[in-house]
Amino acid sequence: MRVPVEHGRMADPAHVLVPTLGRPREEEALSYALETFPDADVTVLAVVTPLDAPLSEGGILEREDERTEAARERVAGLLESVGDAQQRARVAVVDGRPGNEIPRYASEADVDHVVMHGHGTTSSGFVGRLLGRGVATTVVDRTARPVTVLE
Repeated sequence: MRVPVEHGRMADPAHVLVPTLGRPREEEALSYALETFPDADVTVLAVVTPLDAPLSEGGILEREDERTEAARERVAGLLESVGDAQQRARVAVVDGRPGNEIPRYASEADVDHVVMHGHGTTSSGFVGRLLGRGVATTVVDRTARPVTVLE
């Protein structure tokens, strides 16, 4: 596991959110959350990207009900792959753009800390404009709670 990048003050959270978008290495974020915050409630949030988004999970455009079911199956597989996750974590599924839905859920569900896997959060200037903002960067900027990004 790589070293996490902390954004915000780290405390002993009561509720930790681990978003999943169907990307590789998300089990590392879930494992980290479970190990680092053993007394916290953990919610795995599956975000189903809308069909009109620039890029959906895997670039595949299925019907909405198929995408939601696939998200639930993806989370079930993630929970199964990580030790005691099935006993400790609850699952939530939302539809929408991850950069909007993750901060919204964190606020509405009274989440104390967000843990996610990202691809770096430092692109700015020309490179940032060329490549666009990553989900992790957007979540860090829009979430009022501490965010740990595993890179």
